[in-house]
Amino acid sequence: QVQLVESGGGLVQAGGSLRLSCAASGRTFSNYAMGWFRQAPGKERESVAAINWSGSSTYYASSVKGRFTISRDNAKNTVYLQMNSLKPEDTAVYFCAQNSRPTWGGMKYDYWGQGTQVTVSS
Repeated sequence: QVQLVESGGGLVQAGGSLRLSCAASGRTFSNYAMGWFRQAPGKERESVAAINWSGSSTYYASSVKGRFTISRDNAKNTVYLQMNSLKPEDTAVYFCAQNSRPTWGGMKYDYWGQGTQVTVSS
């Protein structure tokens, strides 16, 4: 049974930073790409960032490129999302997800966390 547990969300002022963590269990973490998604009220879920099995390849949505950094620690079975220069429009529930493959292309995610709220005040 795969479990993904996010943490690190909260309330921050615009321009501030947060680091989200997602701890995975249930299958060999280093075999799979990981992704972060977000969903704001009234909007569709969108992909924010993704990382391949080794951390050597990453993807960022244009809206967060240069501000967010995805990374992973395979020894700790954890993926991170460092979010800097936060804007009110970054406010959303953030989810981590585990891909069915080692690479992030194809966007086929098998498992999802429960989400963590990020609120950025202006």
